Amino acid sequence: MQKLDLIATTTFGLEATVKRELERLGFADARSSDGRVDFTGDASSIARANLWLRSSDRVLLRMGEFTATTFDELFERTKSLPWDDWITKDGKFTVTGKSVKSTLFSVPDCQSIVKKAVVEKLRSRHNVDWFDETGPEYKVQVALLKDTATLTIDTTGPGLHKRGYREHAGAAPLKETLAAALIELSFWKPGRILLDGVCGSGTIPIEAALIARGIAPGLNRAFVSQTWPQISDLIWKDERRRAYAAISYDTEPQIYGYDIDPNVIELAKANAAKAGVDDCITFGASPLGKLSLPGAFGVCIMNPPYGDRMASAKEAAALYREMGALFAADKSWSVYVITSDEDFERHYGAKADKKRKLFNGMIKTDYYQFHGRRPGHEGV
Repeated sequence: MQKLDLIATTTFGLEATVKRELERLGFADARSSDGRVDFTGDASSIARANLWLRSSDRVLLRMGEFTATTFDELFERTKSLPWDDWITKDGKFTVTGKSVKSTLFSVPDCQSIVKKAVVEKLRSRHNVDWFDETGPEYKVQVALLKDTATLTIDTTGPGLHKRGYREHAGAAPLKETLAAALIELSFWKPGRILLDGVCGSGTIPIEAALIARGIAPGLNRAFVSQTWPQISDLIWKDERRRAYAAISYDTEPQIYGYDIDPNVIELAKANAAKAGVDDCITFGASPLGKLSLPGAFGVCIMNPPYGDRMASAKEAAALYREMGALFAADKSWSVYVITSDEDFERHYGAKADKKRKLFNGMIKTDYYQFHGRRPGHEGV
């Protein structure tokens, strides 16, 4: 099969997480840089990466990368790329763009130049002056960073966070991709208890259950590249068959999700059922301050309300104090909390062992990590 250059895009701060995922999928040459992880593969790799990546935003096919400081240079270099190998005669394609610290700073002009260059390349291949654009969709992107232009085609369609199970969500829900990354960064394993005491619509517990069962996160959705003739139906069927074969139906993880709002818990239950993991999770309506820990050596991962999602700083402080009190009596638990509140540690009552800067959408946050004792170290 043809060797392809691929890019898994990601939120800043999660590059290493996505790189580990790609390596586990067999892409040993994965290379990370700001907001992306590059890797090579073939047509089946596009299907596999889209089906299995949990923390990445989308998978792009890299058509070319070059220096461009003039519109003529951008046009000619773009036209020289093999667009006709991918975009069909009836293909419908759009061009998006972005420019950061580049001489060519006008994004609309760059998009227009790239569109013209691609059309010229397709005209020379198909010998036509008009394209119906009634066939498969291709989303081309021109991304300029410090005068380096990267030209890609999106293979994903709607972002990879669109798993297909979350028809119902509470206020400001956590993206599924970020929830999966928080679990990965906690180093939780399915043999340990996982608890989310402010679970909302259930995203963290559901993502943990998918991991525990070995369910590919993209198994129940479609991708735009499924319509491309270059990636046969047989490839997609084979990759999906492998994904189904990897599911461990006998795994019975101990995963708990609680929230103070009973209506939100009902949404979480419905989402878990749609994801096919409702038998993996115990949901309940309870204030955080009244919870009892369901065992020792568990891992708690929480995305509490903060910023515009919380009515007042006073309420936030009270919630954080409840968190600290819940885990103060049992040092075997590891606790992970993502929040934008810079006073979190003071209200929680302890200094985190580690902090990691992450973005929740456009909100700059810290991921506070409190490391509990490991199993087998009860006396430490």
